[in-house]
Amino acid sequence: MFTVAEINLMVIYNIGTRTGLISELEEMTLYLEEDEIELKELAQSAMAKLRTMTDDDFTALDLNPFGLKGW
Repeated sequence: MFTVAEINLMVIYNIGTRTGLISELEEMTLYLEEDEIELKELAQSAMAKLRTMTDDDFTALDLNPFGLKGW
C-alpha cells in the first residue's frame, strides 16, 4: 500500500497516531519551498492513503525507526 519512500517519511513524522501523523505531514508541507515538489507530492500521497485507513490499520503498520518492539 505505501511505498518505501512514504514509509520513511512517515517514520520521521510519526507521533504515534494516524491523525497526529497526518497533522504533522500537513504542517511540514507548509514549510516546503516551491522547488520541493517531489517531497510535497510524497507527503500528499502518504496523507491520502492515511486518510483511507482505520486507526487499527495504522497501529498495525511498522513505523518503528529502530526496529524495537513496543517502541
